[in-house]
Amino acid sequence: MQEARKRVAYGPDERPPLKEWIPLSIQHVFAMFGSTILVPILVGLDPGTALFTAGTGTLIYIIITKAKVPAFIGSSFAFISPLIAISSQYGWEYAMGGAFASGVMYAIVAFIISRAGSAWIHRALPPVVIGSVIIVIGLNLAPTAMNMAMRVDTADPSTYSLVYLSIAVVTLAVTVITNVFFKGFFSVIPILFGLATGYIFTLVMGIFFPAYDIIDFSSVANAAWFGFPDFALPKFSLVPVVTFVIVSFATICEHLGDTLVISRVVGKDFYEDPGLKRTLLGDGLATSWASLWGGPPNTTYGENVGVLAITGVYSVYVTGGAAVIAVLLSLFPKFSALIQTIPNPVLGGISMLLFGVIASSGLRTLVESGVDYEDKRNLTISSIILVIGIGGGLLQFNIGSDITFSLGSVALATVVGIILNLVIPQRKTAE
Repeated sequence: MQEARKRVAYGPDERPPLKEWIPLSIQHVFAMFGSTILVPILVGLDPGTALFTAGTGTLIYIIITKAKVPAFIGSSFAFISPLIAISSQYGWEYAMGGAFASGVMYAIVAFIISRAGSAWIHRALPPVVIGSVIIVIGLNLAPTAMNMAMRVDTADPSTYSLVYLSIAVVTLAVTVITNVFFKGFFSVIPILFGLATGYIFTLVMGIFFPAYDIIDFSSVANAAWFGFPDFALPKFSLVPVVTFVIVSFATICEHLGDTLVISRVVGKDFYEDPGLKRTLLGDGLATSWASLWGGPPNTTYGENVGVLAITGVYSVYVTGGAAVIAVLLSLFPKFSALIQTIPNPVLGGISMLLFGVIASSGLRTLVESGVDYEDKRNLTISSIILVIGIGGGLLQFNIGSDITFSLGSVALATVVGIILNLVIPQRKTAE
């Protein structure tokens, strides 16, 4: 932990000077942008609305957590299936009503924790579970990074492109060199530096080689300079509400894992201060708030946690600045469209490092906590968590005729790890 402390450029309560603050915040915006707008694109919502609710939701989270947790809140992938199912059957307004209810469920759980305390969390989540879950979170994202880095169509393995891979490698190489060898301010903006270099490399190569000409500025030319996103108020019905509340139990498990990751990266126990009651409440209120504007449910972002880990900049002022920038982008469609022109392989090259750093944080947890893998209990718990989480374990059943509840990957691995830790007896050792 001593080495980690030396790498801290700015702590959670420290404010960088303005000349550093703005680019550091922009770096977080670039990291979250692709995923935040991908969710609304997949489910048919306005990306501008998602940016607005992500930015304002992050500010709500910062207020609720007393500006102690440097997390960025963005569109949640876990709610894609219920958003599509409910909206197709009932309409978008009712899907938003269900999303509002899921945020309320977070608040209820937060209230229970505020009354019952969080001591049970440490009993349920010892280092062997924590470290294994963090590894799962990072490696679960690995295929996303590699698909963006290697494929024209991320969903089609047959679209492998050596051109895409070369762009990703250049982006990754510049990011690594900046992070490892540069000094001063440049050492804390490797993501921004890598993104800019990868973008310029693609532009220049596209001039000379048609295969590299993958940046299309037509959307930028057609976008307005100023405009408000599309907003929609929620409506409520029993089935949508119940559906989203059930799914929220899975995302609450993900919240536990994400908060663990941020705690390990920053080196502070956010389960205790500001406490799960506040982090859960902040996450839930951000989701309910988003639904009031027609935006998708929110969650903490692995990409931004990766930025924290790589740069050592843990300032809440920086993530708050990123939130303000996201809101401004939602009001200026032309700038938003410009960021959307960043090629997938550039984002993939960055993500190869971001997601790997998260998994490495889990390994560090296991090593620093001295988890003994000679103990069959630890070996069993960790092995099952890794296989379920990385292998795509899924618990799924129908709710009604057309809607299914799914608990999979990180959430299922977390639940199973907690259960195994509670039911498998610990080996008694002689004093």
